Amino acid sequence: MKPLYLYWAAVSLLAVILTCYDKVAAKAKGRRTREKTLFITAALGGSAAMYVTMLLIRHKTNHKRFMLGLPLIIALQIGLVAFLFRVGLPQW
Repeated sequence: MKPLYLYWAAVSLLAVILTCYDKVAAKAKGRRTREKTLFITAALGGSAAMYVTMLLIRHKTNHKRFMLGLPLIIALQIGLVAFLFRVGLPQW
């Protein structure tokens, strides 16, 4: 179970870093992080951290794609975790 928490923490940290980097790049008109990369990072487990970060730094909050997509990903991830706990976690 501990490796799962470490994985989640690492992906969440990556999500925060990518989101903050994209905000800085947007202001400086520099090289941006692809939306596809942001969504993949969210889908891999960084969705909650990315959503909170976007709200805190006010980045992409006018983009419906993110403000609806990230909560949907979070809901799907919560459902998956609930399902796995109900049927039993695989022994890794």
